Amino acid sequence: MSQKIYEMVTDRIIKELEKGVVPWRRPWVVNAAVNWTTQKPYRGINTLLLPPGEYATFKQISEAGGKVKKGEHGHIVVFWRWIEKEDEEETGKMKKIPFLRYYKVFEINTQCEGLESKRKELQFDHDPIAEAEKIVEGYRDRPEIRYKSGQAYYVPALDIISVPPLNDYPKIEEFYCTLFHEMIHSTGHKNRLGRTGIVNATEFGSEPYSKEELVAEIGAAMLCAMCGIDNSTIENSAAYIGGWLRNLKNDPRLIIRVAGQAQKAADHILGVTFEEEGEEETATAA
Repeated sequence: MSQKIYEMVTDRIIKELEKGVVPWRRPWVVNAAVNWTTQKPYRGINTLLLPPGEYATFKQISEAGGKVKKGEHGHIVVFWRWIEKEDEEETGKMKKIPFLRYYKVFEINTQCEGLESKRKELQFDHDPIAEAEKIVEGYRDRPEIRYKSGQAYYVPALDIISVPPLNDYPKIEEFYCTLFHEMIHSTGHKNRLGRTGIVNATEFGSEPYSKEELVAEIGAAMLCAMCGIDNSTIENSAAYIGGWLRNLKNDPRLIIRVAGQAQKAADHILGVTFEEEGEEETATAA
């Protein structure tokens, strides 16, 4: 039965890809890095330098009656200031030039004491989906799963999965799709299925990296189908897959080859061996 579901998911993804899709997705709500005093989001390069949170300078923290925890290190924030300088070519005239400055800030919720958050974060109330939870719990040799806002990844060296928590997602189905994606990655660990894209260090955007992303997303779509939530996630999955497929010169045959690896990964999570799958198919046909 699983094999038929896997084939149906692969066919549907291919049909979505044929329609033309927009790459990349981030289905959770990211509460951006903001200035604690003004609650205004940081801009430009600072959005990459700062994880989500509320930040203040040492002076602002002290003046507000708080203190930085011992041993904490500040995050760098950069900004441009315009300064006036005499124009060497035209004597007597001044010109404005940009001058890059930086200062350090601390996240008031995790790095400080004596201050309270001013932020009103978006959160969504969901009841877990029982069938999806069974898949997560049934992954017998699964790695540790950590829940941290704004961060979804799998670290092979530590064998750790990180995903944003359930209440960060407007649609609960996307939480499970994200979690399944990282779970599929984890099956590539050297002590599980030993896939090249996980076992060997690969650069972002390289061919092995891109293929591993295809395996993870197709595998996630298959697991979503197994617990009945594929209709809510398949278009997003196809969009994500389309981005990586373009990176691999849009080879349509690649989907079929990668789907085979995704099936093995899904089977590993479900605890299904190839022999068991064959017996199940025979019994169903009878």
